[in-house]
Amino acid sequence: MELWRQCAGWLIQCRVLPENHRVTCDNAQVCDLAHALRDGVLLCQLLNNLLPQSVNLRQIDLRPQMSQFLCLKNIRTFLCACQEKFGMKKNELFEAFDLFDVRDFAKVIDTLSILSQTPLALQRGFRVSVCVDTVEEDDDLYDCVEEDENEGDDIYEDLMRTEEPETQQKVEVDKRSCCLQELRQTEEKYTNTLESILQHFLKPLQPFLQPVDIENIFINIQDLAKTHRSLLHELQESMLHSRAENLYQIFIDYKERLLLYGRYCSQVEAATKHLDKITSMHEDVKMKLEECSMRANSGRFSLRDLLMVPMQRVLKYHLLLQELVKHTVDQREKENLRTALDAMRDLAQCVNEVKRDNEIIRQITTFQLCIEKMSLSLALYGRPKIDGEFKICNLEKKSKQDRYGFLFDKALLVCKKRSGESLELKELIELQHYQLRDEPSGEKDSKKWTHTFLLMDLYGQGGYDLFFKTRELKKKWLEQFEMALSNMCPENSTANGHDFQMHCFEDTTSCKSFHASVHENLTIGKVGWFPCSKVQPFVPVTCDVFNVCVWQELVQYYQENSLRECFKDVDSRLQTPYKQPEQSAAPQHSVSERYHGTAKVHYDFSARDRTELSLREGDTVKIISKKAHNGWWKGEVYGRVGLFPSNYVEEEHSDYC
Repeated sequence: MELWRQCAGWLIQCRVLPENHRVTCDNAQVCDLAHALRDGVLLCQLLNNLLPQSVNLRQIDLRPQMSQFLCLKNIRTFLCACQEKFGMKKNELFEAFDLFDVRDFAKVIDTLSILSQTPLALQRGFRVSVCVDTVEEDDDLYDCVEEDENEGDDIYEDLMRTEEPETQQKVEVDKRSCCLQELRQTEEKYTNTLESILQHFLKPLQPFLQPVDIENIFINIQDLAKTHRSLLHELQESMLHSRAENLYQIFIDYKERLLLYGRYCSQVEAATKHLDKITSMHEDVKMKLEECSMRANSGRFSLRDLLMVPMQRVLKYHLLLQELVKHTVDQREKENLRTALDAMRDLAQCVNEVKRDNEIIRQITTFQLCIEKMSLSLALYGRPKIDGEFKICNLEKKSKQDRYGFLFDKALLVCKKRSGESLELKELIELQHYQLRDEPSGEKDSKKWTHTFLLMDLYGQGGYDLFFKTRELKKKWLEQFEMALSNMCPENSTANGHDFQMHCFEDTTSCKSFHASVHENLTIGKVGWFPCSKVQPFVPVTCDVFNVCVWQELVQYYQENSLRECFKDVDSRLQTPYKQPEQSAAPQHSVSERYHGTAKVHYDFSARDRTELSLREGDTVKIISKKAHNGWWKGEVYGRVGLFPSNYVEEEHSDYC
């Protein structure tokens, strides 16, 4: 057996990788294992599985999203714990860049082999050893981490399960009635679950825990329970007295109230960690939790299990309504339910975005704590896009300096490395004052640090040369700069006298033009060409004063995106706009010829900017191209086109050779 496969087998035994991980496939490659370990998260989890509490999970970033700074921080935490907790020698350890850059993956395998033979590892009963051998380096790694986001799903399904009486099995079933029944029954069971958490866990634990611990663990679950008591009552009344004719309006009305889930879902991971920490430190709390579990459900589900259920429930409403729409015949009711379905889809997307933004804020906080002389909040500059090492020189001085940079939506932070992970801010370059100029290097020029592009001051006051170690690194940075600058100043952003700007929304905001929720803790790009008094600082104007170029933008937008955003029954793009000049007689290729196969989405992915494509688990993506930067493909789903991480999908069939 190949050595990396032996290593993967050991990691599965240690319960770090799932048994069905892609590394177990016959066509798996060593790069799949390198990719899984590259951000350091699983390595830290490995040590905790071998020796509980050997790594403080608060010291690592669980979702570094391939930020070099955060990944290296995680890897170094692992290496430090190997020395301090497992007694390994420094010469037995790989260097952080051996893994992150896949510079010497054989050394990584070597370290894991030695770790597997330490007394602590052997005491745990994990005895698979890995020998040292040469492992080929593979640079074609994905930029996103594969994660199992289905925690709690089995528990949810178990709690919500309904059993049909045997007498109904032979009776012809009204599918719409079944959908309504499932919606009502699952809402009843879910509301009872929330009440059980309050009655059997929260109240009995109050004498044992500090108020801050109660808040950290239970978050806003009392508000959720109150909301669902009311929602359940209205659903029952609608189905009992109104034949569910006003059901759609209930969900539309409750959409704003259910935004409570944004806070809950973004904090539930920290809540379960806090719960684990308290139970490991206080035996009386641990025993009380076991007693509570026995009273609540005969010990079938722990509090930790039940805390994951709300996150599953809020993402089920649009699926339940989707089935109801499917089996509704009356066109008026169908149209009304589609409006409710759109509201619940928007709710699910908004909750996911709140969760993602909170993860990004944690990343930014980590950056902020490591950068000296940074007085302003980094969140003012938007989302982090890329970070890493480069050389920089002022166009006047011409002397190259080694620096570490953080590119955000609105600024580039240029830092100097200090001791450990400490950095000192040297310059803050606000992107609104600069433009890019690429300096192509010769195809045969493979020397390090010769790959460059320029940041030119818009006012002729100078600029900067940025030098990168490899052509591939330069390409990644250049792409991210182009995205940032494009978002800062979109094409036609000054049309009709407007000044469309990136803006920071303090709270969840509804754009009435689209009936869509916008939640951003961070600075984001333009919401759209449609002025709306709710979306500041955009200036509200009447539609008839839009100039021609805006309408052209609108037509072009719907040639590339689905009309379903405005016309619910038209899930198609604009093919031939009205009064469009006749095209030349050249043969036209069918739309299907653009695609090179399809892929099934296995994990949710939220786009970080307008070039990326948001995915939902279960979607089918049409593959347009695999020639984007490492690990990213271009595809289309529901009429939307953009880039997405290829390791979030599994290819179903392909026309690629």
